[in-house]
Amino acid sequence: MSTNTRHLETGQVAKICNVSRKTVIKWFNSGRLRGFRIPGSLERRIPVKYLVQFLKEHGMPLGDLKDEVRAKVLVVSQDWVFVANLKQELPDHIFKVVVTDNSFDAGIEAQDMSPDCVIVDFSIGRAEALQICYSIRHNSDLVIIALLPNDGSSTSFDRSSINETFKKPFDAALLAERVRAFIGAKKELL
Repeated sequence: MSTNTRHLETGQVAKICNVSRKTVIKWFNSGRLRGFRIPGSLERRIPVKYLVQFLKEHGMPLGDLKDEVRAKVLVVSQDWVFVANLKQELPDHIFKVVVTDNSFDAGIEAQDMSPDCVIVDFSIGRAEALQICYSIRHNSDLVIIALLPNDGSSTSFDRSSINETFKKPFDAALLAERVRAFIGAKKELL
């Protein structure tokens, strides 16, 4: 579930923070912990992103939320050497990297993990790669990076669904730096 859409009840927040529910309600009522009330009810909901922000501001441990704050990167490629090099450049404690090698699995993973960035290697096939880019573009915050082959073929196509392209061969460290820059602009990385 995406950190942008997941909401926690005050009891869940209390358990995460190892405090009483009354303490969480006090934080909420004082405005220190942002959230919202359910209309017509006394129930409160705290978006995960606001809880993470609150925990960081007060130097509290993230506990089970560590996985929620990692930047999520979906890589669609059949080039396992490239994937291994990229994973070395994206530290596991900051990035959750999921790899698939086809459009069907990419669609499932994109739905399940709500990635911050998708890297699509066009060596899986141009038509399949473009279909992945177009079908997951519904999320405007999502960064899509296309890896284009340097085989002399024409690379003209509608790039409106792609944020950036890299032409092979390239340095995995440079790609990782661009991923950090794109995601870091919208998400505070640990």
